[in-house]
Amino acid sequence: MIYFLRENTLFIRGNFKGASTGVHGGIGNVSTIFNHTVPKSFSHTDPHRYMKSVVAEQGFSTEDFFGLLTAVGMKTLCVFSYEFITVFITAGVSNPNPNGPGTINIIIHSREGLSDGALLEMVITATEAKAQALHDMGYDFTGTTTDAVVAVYEGKQIVHEYAGTLTEAGKRVYECVRFGVPEALRRHEGIIETDKESFFVLSTIGGNHWVEWKMDECPYYPCHFEGQRCDFCYCPFYPCKDIELGDWIDSSTGKKVWSCQRCRLVHYPEVVDYLKRKPEAPLSELKALAVKK
Repeated sequence: MIYFLRENTLFIRGNFKGASTGVHGGIGNVSTIFNHTVPKSFSHTDPHRYMKSVVAEQGFSTEDFFGLLTAVGMKTLCVFSYEFITVFITAGVSNPNPNGPGTINIIIHSREGLSDGALLEMVITATEAKAQALHDMGYDFTGTTTDAVVAVYEGKQIVHEYAGTLTEAGKRVYECVRFGVPEALRRHEGIIETDKESFFVLSTIGGNHWVEWKMDECPYYPCHFEGQRCDFCYCPFYPCKDIELGDWIDSSTGKKVWSCQRCRLVHYPEVVDYLKRKPEAPLSELKALAVKK
């Protein structure tokens, strides 16, 4: 999976199988997922055709994508990483719609394979977590009239047959969404001011707890070398499994996890600038650039 923002759109690229409740959704194989900001007054007689234009403008295939629309700005996007699960959330609960409040869009990515049943159950799990989060915040509704969920995975091996709240996959999704919806709402409503997306990771050090990573507040800078760039502290290639860059280590839970501790690749200024211009550049291309420089 590679994800990046271009103006008012989040793009997620890869080879996915997934389920979407959005416009022209369903279950299928897709190479692009996006969440696109539209004006609050947006109205279109053929929203699927409009969505095709969004991916076509980027040169992506218009035949295999899942797309979501929202009036929420992408600067309030929140990304949550919990081991093999990554969740992207934008959230708003008020707009001119007289039939109900705003839009909460949730995109779930699993690095581990899911059965078709687990994909669909993951949508239910995310919806339950969203409803609980709204209840905990004091709202008297369990969702909005235009909410949507996308759940996808990469890989051919089916690891998870189920994704309910007590399963390994489901409990991670539930925690990401339950914690994540309030964070996204606070940013959209201006309670927390931000001018760019926010990134959170579930840390197991000292007990499970969420940590928001902020580049300008990182206590470990410089963790690799003086003058390093930290735009991609949470690497878009993780876990690359390239033994020239990282290692498998034992985590605090006893599981093997991929460690990037000795990797400097995405911290070289020239690599960072290149990756921002070409977000889909392969790892081999970046390694060649680093060697050349």
